[in-house]
Amino acid sequence: MSTRPVGQASSHDAARVGFAAFIGTTIEWYDFYIYSTASALIFSHTFFPPSANALTAVLGSFAAYGVGFFARPLGAVIAGHFGDRLGRKRVLVFSLMLMGVATLLTGLLPTYATAGLLSTALLVALRLLQGVATGAEWGGASLLSVEHAGARRRGLLGSFTQVGSAAGMLLASATFLTVRSVLSSADFDVWGWRLPFLFSVVLVAVGIFVRLRIAEPAPFIAAQAENRIWSYPVAEVFRHHRRGLFVTIGLRLVQPAMYAIVTTYAISYLNMKRGGASYALSAVIIGSAFAVVATPLWAWLSDRVGRRGPAIWAVVGIGILVWPFFWFLDHGNLRFLPMVFAIELAVFDAAIYAPGAAWFAEQFPVEVRYSGISLGYQIGTLLSGGLTPFIAAALLAVNHGAPWLVCAYVSFLALLSLAAVLAASDPSGRRGDRDAALLHVDEENQPAPILSSFVKKEHHA
Repeated sequence: MSTRPVGQASSHDAARVGFAAFIGTTIEWYDFYIYSTASALIFSHTFFPPSANALTAVLGSFAAYGVGFFARPLGAVIAGHFGDRLGRKRVLVFSLMLMGVATLLTGLLPTYATAGLLSTALLVALRLLQGVATGAEWGGASLLSVEHAGARRRGLLGSFTQVGSAAGMLLASATFLTVRSVLSSADFDVWGWRLPFLFSVVLVAVGIFVRLRIAEPAPFIAAQAENRIWSYPVAEVFRHHRRGLFVTIGLRLVQPAMYAIVTTYAISYLNMKRGGASYALSAVIIGSAFAVVATPLWAWLSDRVGRRGPAIWAVVGIGILVWPFFWFLDHGNLRFLPMVFAIELAVFDAAIYAPGAAWFAEQFPVEVRYSGISLGYQIGTLLSGGLTPFIAAALLAVNHGAPWLVCAYVSFLALLSLAAVLAASDPSGRRGDRDAALLHVDEENQPAPILSSFVKKEHHA
């Protein structure tokens, strides 16, 4: 008879599921980030009127980029509903297919010179589909890792999903840099930028194959067996788990905002002010490589000392260091840009992002967990990362090219995230095995009797 705690897979199975979460998330974020990079380098003069001035074109490009973030909560609602009712695996396969189709079609779009405003509209529509797919992806991929792991390695296994984000950015930036270095500037602007989008087809096929070979996690299967599947899990989150939802949203405010500054907005900023786009792309690659290594280390540390300590370090550091970061972009020696990006992404960003999969899951019971973490993650990301490049460009224009309003904006988000860090439940800081606790729904979280007749629970064989 197995002596493993309830819900804990063998080390081999957990590692295999962690790899499946990693490879799928890497591909999803590769697709999402090549759009981000293209927004900073190409889209402003490819899908917008040539008569527009530089600022208008950049704002339009970043607005199209931000549209994807508005669609992510919709993807979270859809995925949460079906992921909490039918299982994590099916939703994840669908999300990967949807992302692959949207990315491929983006690489085939006609430009503004060919199709006019229709090209702009199609670009925005495909970005919306990317947003829906991304909103569906993160929650399920995180739960695959976290719910297969034991209490003492939940942060580490959950970080496989988080590493996928840095790996996706690394792969996207490296692909763009390779294409730019091989082709002439004219060829890259005309057709070369399409190659990273078309290459996505191969990656998506690999990801779907890997994900079809994994099993549902034991905690979800147990919830089905115990008749704890809600007809409307999203509604249940808003009724009885609002604290967890707001905490999760708050935890997502400053990290994605600063990540968008470093990996997206800084490329445009340097290209505009100092002609240093190639420096920025190289720095993103190097910084992302350091983040890939640092992320599991921070997650492992969170399993040992708790999630809160590293998170406080991260949000305070981001809120303070954004000021010298922009000073460096304006005046620093760009040869040191990779080191600056590596410090930001590996030392501060990874400290709060690494344990996020486990920490967010720990805010919700299993039967509403997909809905809860997906909504909190995507709403928080929309309010920060999705709007940040557009807000930063607007604040820069209002302040006549000086970046200090942008810095103040990031510092304000850091204060909000710090409040969420202090309010979040941190079961990793307690002693003992907590797997059974994560399968349990507290009595205070059950609906009032008068609501029970309206919220039907169903048993799935």
